[in-house]
Amino acid sequence: MNDRRPSSDPAARAAQLADAAGTGDRRSLARLLTAVENRTPVAEHALRRLYPRAGAAHLVGITGPPGAGKSTLVAALIAELRRADRTVAVVAVDPSSPITGGALLGDRVRMQAYASDDGVFIRSMASRGHAGGLAATSTAAAAVLAAAGFDIVLLETVGTGQSEVEVAAAADTTVVLEAPEMGDEVQAIKAGLLEVADIVVVNKGDRPGAQRTAAQLRAMLSPSGGRDPTDPARPAPKRPDVLVTTASTGEGIPELLAVLDRERAHGAGGANQAARRARAEAQIRAVLVERLWDRLARPGHQSVAAEAIDAVAAHDLDPYAAADRLLAELGTQPDPGPAEEQP
Repeated sequence: MNDRRPSSDPAARAAQLADAAGTGDRRSLARLLTAVENRTPVAEHALRRLYPRAGAAHLVGITGPPGAGKSTLVAALIAELRRADRTVAVVAVDPSSPITGGALLGDRVRMQAYASDDGVFIRSMASRGHAGGLAATSTAAAAVLAAAGFDIVLLETVGTGQSEVEVAAAADTTVVLEAPEMGDEVQAIKAGLLEVADIVVVNKGDRPGAQRTAAQLRAMLSPSGGRDPTDPARPAPKRPDVLVTTASTGEGIPELLAVLDRERAHGAGGANQAARRARAEAQIRAVLVERLWDRLARPGHQSVAAEAIDAVAAHDLDPYAAADRLLAELGTQPDPGPAEEQP
């Protein structure tokens, strides 16, 4: 008989949870995701173990302004995927509770119908004040879910609007939702979301103006091929597909899934290598920043870090000099600064 008692050693505990999660144990998977969200040593050991298996799933980011219907669309996609007997995991990033710091779980309430489905796993994560629409640990959570064997992992952002463009660095395919008549063309461009879209979805297609909004979006988005007219040396931006859906009834969802599958097949040939590289860079950058701050919090460095922070707060020291001072404190070569312009 296997001994299922939790180990006190982080590496051994990580191995227990990772192996159990890989065999479909949902309780172990939930505990592992909690460790990831709390950034414990168990999480790091588990990610080291699982990461080689994390590249098989299709990571799809679902983003857009509040009220566009992201959660309803995710629920409709889950239903369509399950009809095709495909497994799906969801990382739904909720705004943090101002009291507990935990997720408000609005998305999980909407998707409650799938709570007992073994082919679906839904995890709500608190944004914890992170301004970019994704919780800081969402990419790591998605890697765990991918390694656990799910066919597709959906990353649903908070819905804070213009700051959500970072989802493009966390997903293989980015879906941007818009709702009919939510704003003119200039406002849509200002949102910044269309620039990162692989697919644009005008949701709530049963409302007046949905087809008009889709036509406006198709007209404003740059055509594929050729060169960027504002910078001839740079290729023109790709032209994302623009679809119309009514997630509440399921209309347009099969077509959306077909386009997602096409994007996945296209990317499998190396077309989305740039997106995977950007995600890798973002992950490494996040770990580096976290580890630098962890080192500064250790005894022997705390007072120097506190002095630098106080000096910047009092405007006695600029942030760049403070960063150089702290890097020198850690024995890291400071950045020499921006190169002088050539005459």
